[in-house]
Amino acid sequence: MTSETAQHLAPDDGGDGETVTATADASAASAAEFTAHRPRMFGLAYRMLGSAEEAEDTVQDAYLRWSGADRAAIAHPAAWLATVVTRLSLNRLTSARAKREEYAGPWLPEPVLTRDGALGPLESAERRDAVSTALLVLLERLTPTERAVYVLREAFAYSHREIAGVLELGEANCRQVYGRAVRRLERPEARFAPAEEQRHRLVESFVGAAREGDLAGLERLLAEDVVWWSDGGGKVSAARRPVVGRDAVLRFLAGVARRTEEGTEVVLAEVNGAPALVSHRKGTLLAVTTFDLRDGAISGVRVVVNPDKLAFAQRQLATGSPLE
Repeated sequence: MTSETAQHLAPDDGGDGETVTATADASAASAAEFTAHRPRMFGLAYRMLGSAEEAEDTVQDAYLRWSGADRAAIAHPAAWLATVVTRLSLNRLTSARAKREEYAGPWLPEPVLTRDGALGPLESAERRDAVSTALLVLLERLTPTERAVYVLREAFAYSHREIAGVLELGEANCRQVYGRAVRRLERPEARFAPAEEQRHRLVESFVGAAREGDLAGLERLLAEDVVWWSDGGGKVSAARRPVVGRDAVLRFLAGVARRTEEGTEVVLAEVNGAPALVSHRKGTLLAVTTFDLRDGAISGVRVVVNPDKLAFAQRQLATGSPLE
């Protein structure tokens, strides 16, 4: 490079170099601020959509809007981002519902390993319940607006006035929508959820009895009206209908045991804020099993084996997300 060329390429006295540096610094600061809010935004989108993959896409769309926004006009970044993510999630819910109506077999939400805080802090029973597989399934009963109001109120402690601003509804209307959502969910059992220690004990007893082929032990652990859901999405072999009742589930488990390939490992993990089982072989995630518990017994078992729905959890494991 000649000295003449170097002089031509160097910043002129007008300060263009300083401008470029300032712009780069501002961009970096903007990205850092968004990153700080990212876990909260992902948690919001996931609760709205029940899909980790779609939640990631939603957060990425929010980042594009954040990058193009006038930061000086945003007084409260957290509130601004929550509004954007909620509205983007509402847009996605309509098409998502259409896909789920055509889904092969039972639809279950995508599992997320939560020991590393992927869905935000879950230090209370209420926050854990807000991301539980059971609740995410029930949220499918709600309209998109009902779901948004319920999630913002229950999981993020928004006031009805704040929710009204996010959804551009009247405050009184928000109160009515929230009340309707609570009634439609009908979850009296949530008030009597077992303690964390009891949850761990039941799940550990289940996996121990299953490994040993102890049908009598499994029978003692299962509620008489237990229901087993399998989500294969038509991609892998799975029961297309729920298996209902203790005897039917025990027979189903016996069949699963016979078909389990050698080398498959089952380990305890925290999934969606609760003890769960992760099945893998040679580094490939095969299944994630979560449990509904009632009166000291297992009342529901939900197994995701659809490889598409395991992709997010597989990436978490690949990046070293802790199990237990």
